[in-house]
Amino acid sequence: MVSILSNSEIEANLSNCEGWSLVNEERKYINKSFKFSNFSEAIAFMIQSAFVAEKIDHHPEWSNVYNKVDIVLTTHDIGGLSDKDMILAQEMNCIAKNLNASSPK
Repeated sequence: MVSILSNSEIEANLSNCEGWSLVNEERKYINKSFKFSNFSEAIAFMIQSAFVAEKIDHHPEWSNVYNKVDIVLTTHDIGGLSDKDMILAQEMNCIAKNLNASSPK
């Protein structure tokens, strides 16, 4: 069973998830935006991330406009953040790095 992370566990995990931010202390979710050089790279990122998400059975809230992908991660079942959110955030960072993503300005 998936369990909710404590505030100290969230802080420790976020130190390993470059660029991800804790947005809402109550709802407990993290978010990040990625910017790619074009639409095709943004979609490639989403497809590769979707395979990881499906493998760990944890699916992001996300949106895409041209070369930008905005992502929110939380574990709805438990009403907060779990290890699955942190794993997916780290995996998405790796995928984005391989596609030379940057942070939107």
